[in-house]
Amino acid sequence: MSDKRVYLYDSTLRDGAQTQGVDFSAADKTAIAKELDRLGIDYIEGGWPGANPTDDAFFAEPPHLSRARLAAFGMTRRSGRSAANDPGLSALLSTPAKAVTMVGKTWDFQVEVALGIDLEENLRMIADSVAYARDRAAEVMFDAEHFFDGYRANPGYAQQCLKAAYEAGARWVVLCDTNGGMLPHDVEAIVNEVVRHVPGDHLGIHCHNDSDNAVANSLAAVRAGVRQVQGTLNGLGERCGNANLVSIIPNLMLKMGFETGITPNDLTKLTHVSRMLDERLNRAPDRNAPYVGESAFAHKGGLHVSAVEKDPRCYEHVVPELVGNRRHIVVSDQAGRSNILARFREIGLDVEATDPKVAKLVEDVKHREYNGYAYDGAEASFELLARRALENVPEYFRLRSFRVIDERRWNAKGELITLSEATIKAEVSGRTHMAVAEGNGPVNALDAALRTVLNPIYPQLVDLKLVDYKVRILTPGDGTGAVTRVMIESADGHGERWSTVGVSTNVIDASYNALNDSITYKLLRDGAEA
Repeated sequence: MSDKRVYLYDSTLRDGAQTQGVDFSAADKTAIAKELDRLGIDYIEGGWPGANPTDDAFFAEPPHLSRARLAAFGMTRRSGRSAANDPGLSALLSTPAKAVTMVGKTWDFQVEVALGIDLEENLRMIADSVAYARDRAAEVMFDAEHFFDGYRANPGYAQQCLKAAYEAGARWVVLCDTNGGMLPHDVEAIVNEVVRHVPGDHLGIHCHNDSDNAVANSLAAVRAGVRQVQGTLNGLGERCGNANLVSIIPNLMLKMGFETGITPNDLTKLTHVSRMLDERLNRAPDRNAPYVGESAFAHKGGLHVSAVEKDPRCYEHVVPELVGNRRHIVVSDQAGRSNILARFREIGLDVEATDPKVAKLVEDVKHREYNGYAYDGAEASFELLARRALENVPEYFRLRSFRVIDERRWNAKGELITLSEATIKAEVSGRTHMAVAEGNGPVNALDAALRTVLNPIYPQLVDLKLVDYKVRILTPGDGTGAVTRVMIESADGHGERWSTVGVSTNVIDASYNALNDSITYKLLRDGAEA
């Protein structure tokens, strides 16, 4: 094995499931495991057999993996039982998983207080369990829980626990910073001592992020010699999360020169995999996430944009496309001509820099942002603004009027309910249409009424859905008469997403402006005929 080869172990399906607000279904686990397999992860931990119905359902019908090895997680035998007579070990070894990972204590304080057993019995539990599993699974790993705290308290005993697992046949002995409180220099120093007793190519690192050092601690451990890194997608995990593999992977490959099971071509899928997880969890991706966030390669200041246009190395630490991301030139009230022209190139507008329309558009953007618009988060609205200024955007429909009624009352069952009803008059191709629809709130009702008219005429809109809706008060001192900004994020059946913005002192009017842009952008992008 090359000394530069690092094996990646993903624990999203177990550690990640402990995140507050995260609740994977068996179908979610299967879908995520398949994406991790395509990415090139070496080990995918499926969960804890026997712990809950979801994990049992997942292991009952595990996904077919072509590159990764499926792992099941459990614990060493209990005190007072033999390995052959322990229900937990039996469940762990009964799944189709080719690898098993078992957790055991390595901190003498935890052994004596939490388990209530003597230190020698704990060593026997580790050795017996690993030896028993070694004869029944293709690969056995030992997760040394609380190892770093244990090493600080009693380095001799913590090392004995590692050696008990290694000498019993564990392929990997994984050093776990369970409380997440270590710092990189401490991790590196301790691992430098550990590799004198257990070879680095049999050592792993499993860091939690309670001190915001999980990624740095993992990389420090690799520098010191470990060759397996455990973590989760997007840093999911209990409390403050686990080491974020989405950051660790490109750091290992692009910055430190290590080899993984992920090829350079696989690495270009990293952004997709990160966002896929957020889609599964129905939550917005972190715009500021390193490497994969929407803002990771976003440039707002005009001076920065000019420099990046000449040489990306001025303000970008790696080429965005290497991780499947892209450079993003932000248009805002800080923007200059460089930002506008760069954005034009992104959306396919071929405009001369000396065109007077460009200078007018720059001033228009600044004026609009002064009045509350924000185009750095509403690229679709900016594209429509630019195309209307420089060429032509078809008028697919014209809303002549709309009326929204909210009714709050007690129903016949004595329940307090709120109903929203929208009535619209819209003109399409010279014909006037009228529609009425109810919805879950005024914006939903307005959207439903518009769709009643537009969907039969423009079938491109059938798969359009609103996935996020945000309202911000821009002039809080004006109370209920304040100016509001509405941001709408939309998506379609092709997996495309775009954001639009509307501003008004009337929140329904602002919502309609953003909604109108969203529908128009979808029709324009899909080449609909007006």
